[in-house]
Amino acid sequence: MAITASTASLASVTLEVADPEAARRFSSAFGVDTYIRLRASEAHSTGFRGFTLALTVSQPATVDSFVVAALDAGATVLKPATKSLWGYGGVVQAPDGTIWKIATAAKKDTGPATREIDEIVLLLGVEDVKASKQFYVGRGLTVARSFGGKYTEFTSDESGSIKLALYKRRSLAKDLGVPADGTGSHRLVLGNTVDTFTDPDGFAWSVR
Repeated sequence: MAITASTASLASVTLEVADPEAARRFSSAFGVDTYIRLRASEAHSTGFRGFTLALTVSQPATVDSFVVAALDAGATVLKPATKSLWGYGGVVQAPDGTIWKIATAAKKDTGPATREIDEIVLLLGVEDVKASKQFYVGRGLTVARSFGGKYTEFTSDESGSIKLALYKRRSLAKDLGVPADGTGSHRLVLGNTVDTFTDPDGFAWSVR
């Protein structure tokens, strides 16, 4: 039976954490508790875990408000929020080790800061973007946009859900300001409504 795009999209994101209650306090204070699931796990990893969760917001002041909220909740700064060619953004690491990027395409504020999130994208760092793209297309996901072997983003079927995207692992690590090396578990489980499988880079999927 063919797998359709509507049943094979990313349905949930679960972070495996050593202390679920502490992680829950962080995600609530940071404002992402409605998007992320948490699960107790003794899984270990060292270095870069191979992914980031990226928040897209409306303006620089809102980026700053999320960075401050993250720091108040125990996060550390990996890259301070600054202007760039593409807009304005910064990178923080939560107490459980998850890396979050907060960014906007806008370079100027148009009003007071808010706590509204326009979009969340789960960026998986992969060794071969083209190969991983074909793997996911073969499982029924639909490509929304793709830039050769550098970046691929898939469509999202549910309003308010997290989008899935692929980026070269070393390029993603460089963008986040961390070394690309890492070993052990990704400490991440992706949910769908179709099947249980593992992708070419070891990211685990389960039935939601």
